[in-house]
Amino acid sequence: MQAINDFILAAAGQPWVLFLVFACCVIDGFFPPIPSESVVVGLAAVAATADVPNPAFLIATAAAGAFLGDNTAYLIGRGTGTRRWAWMRGPRMQKAFLWAGLELRKRPASLILVARFVPIGRVAVNLTAGATHYPRPRFMGLTVLSALLWAGYSVAIGMFFGQWFEDNHLLGAVIAIICAVVLGIGVDLGISKLRGKIPEEADSAAPPPEA
Repeated sequence: MQAINDFILAAAGQPWVLFLVFACCVIDGFFPPIPSESVVVGLAAVAATADVPNPAFLIATAAAGAFLGDNTAYLIGRGTGTRRWAWMRGPRMQKAFLWAGLELRKRPASLILVARFVPIGRVAVNLTAGATHYPRPRFMGLTVLSALLWAGYSVAIGMFFGQWFEDNHLLGAVIAIICAVVLGIGVDLGISKLRGKIPEEADSAAPPPEA
């Protein structure tokens, strides 16, 4: 166990670790299987007691990567729509796209800010924003704010729990990641409930088809 802790501490102190954070955050903006939250929260848990990597640099790097990833997803959506690839056409993703399109017309600012904290949610929202030609300058402004909030939140979660495990960086990182995932699932469940209600409300509000 001590060898694992020493390895984590050594890796966290390397300059390249911030490049890893940046790359994960960029790719996660349009490919949710890449675990950017886990990387950021885990490193923040180490930084809480080891002072490496620098928390301010970690927030700035994660926010920059998240911003670039979200805007890459927007451009992909603008160029390809939401049905180009097989993974987009699955029932869960199509339901997410439908919900995102409806919400973007009603409350775009809150949707873009909240969706940043849900891996599949943010991809669906960003792709849909591009596909529906949501104004790009406004989208960029909102993603600057959402990226900063997300990065600050992730680092704060990691540092808060990391301080409880000063002598075990691995355990601190694992606990912090689990708590971040649980919170993300909670947000995702709340959004899923809203998503399930919206199509019904939209259908009931639609005029009946002509005979």
